[in-house]
Amino acid sequence: MGGAVKRIALLLALCLALGAPAALAAEEARVGAAPDTVVLLHGLAQSDLSMRLLAMRVRSAGFRVHALRYESTRKEPPALVQDLAGELTECCAEAPRLHFVTHSLGGLLLRAYLAERELPNLGRVVMLAPPNHGSELIDRVAGWWVLRMLFGPIAPQLGTSPESLPNRLPPADFEVGVIAGTRSLNPLGAWLIPSENDGSVSVASARLDGMRDFVTVPVSHTLILLSSAAARQTVAFLADGRFAHPDATN
Repeated sequence: MGGAVKRIALLLALCLALGAPAALAAEEARVGAAPDTVVLLHGLAQSDLSMRLLAMRVRSAGFRVHALRYESTRKEPPALVQDLAGELTECCAEAPRLHFVTHSLGGLLLRAYLAERELPNLGRVVMLAPPNHGSELIDRVAGWWVLRMLFGPIAPQLGTSPESLPNRLPPADFEVGVIAGTRSLNPLGAWLIPSENDGSVSVASARLDGMRDFVTVPVSHTLILLSSAAARQTVAFLADGRFAHPDATN
């Protein structure tokens, strides 16, 4: 009996010894793997600086982050898409997996880019307060000369008509989650948009055909970038492909 026990013990030791290098190699590969890359795209009349706090929160969750800047008030959509293509080639062409977090117009810019180009390393997308069906607020002020003066040639194209930029774009055929705000600090926006909204975009307009998940947070269109609740939901979707329902307060 003692000899049998010894043989079994030796066999187990041999199995563990043979399996150890493979297990060690797998663990080393996991630890040494480069983190996923997340590109942040700001909204209209903003810059990469507006995404700074969100960038810190996403980075602290273990992602590599690139906050891009584009000339949102100076160029037409085709030129902006071309600029985005160049930026992505420069910063992220070698990224094994490339996620996006967008705010407002940034979501439309990414949709326009993906409608024209294939991105083989595309991961997940989180859109914050996107006017995916246009902004009802723009409908009311599209003819005002001051709108174009302050926000450039793209602003009048962001309304809800069938010919508007967002409504000319195809539905999502990529993994995307949408976060909409429900609190308005803009009395004009709250008055002009009759349904639940963030002061610039209605909750209904933020929804996107083909999206994987949807959640709301009680913040305004701009302050969604500072919301800890929105940041937690963003990280949850990037990591798991779904939001952490139900949402916490900001």
